[in-house]
Amino acid sequence: MSIQDPIADLLSSISNAQTRFKKDLTVPCSTKKVAIAKVLQEEGYIDSYKVSEDKKPLLTILLKYYEGKPVIKEFKRISRPGLREYRASAEIPSIKGGLGTIIVSTSQGLMTDKKAKEIGIGGELICSVF
Repeated sequence: MSIQDPIADLLSSISNAQTRFKKDLTVPCSTKKVAIAKVLQEEGYIDSYKVSEDKKPLLTILLKYYEGKPVIKEFKRISRPGLREYRASAEIPSIKGGLGTIIVSTSQGLMTDKKAKEIGIGGELICSVF
């Protein structure tokens, strides 16, 4: 069985694991999922991540909690396979008055909305995290 939207599957897996207060979760690995995990770790939404060295690599994400509650309150998939969302740097919206983060796929790789605005490049809006 193939997954139609692996990024949405990753986001829902993280949300479901945090709802169940799991310490970590393991999902099939891809370069885009690793890049998303890297951005989430840099922004402090997850504790860490690790890629296994198997024939079919797996991505293990260590989840982060603060005072017994998940750090990530909500994920929202913005660009999806049926409707891609591209924005210029000036048109990238802010989430919850700048408290949230949008992960943007640019020509220089995946980065946060704040970094993309600093550099002055736009791209595909992957998802928002709050």
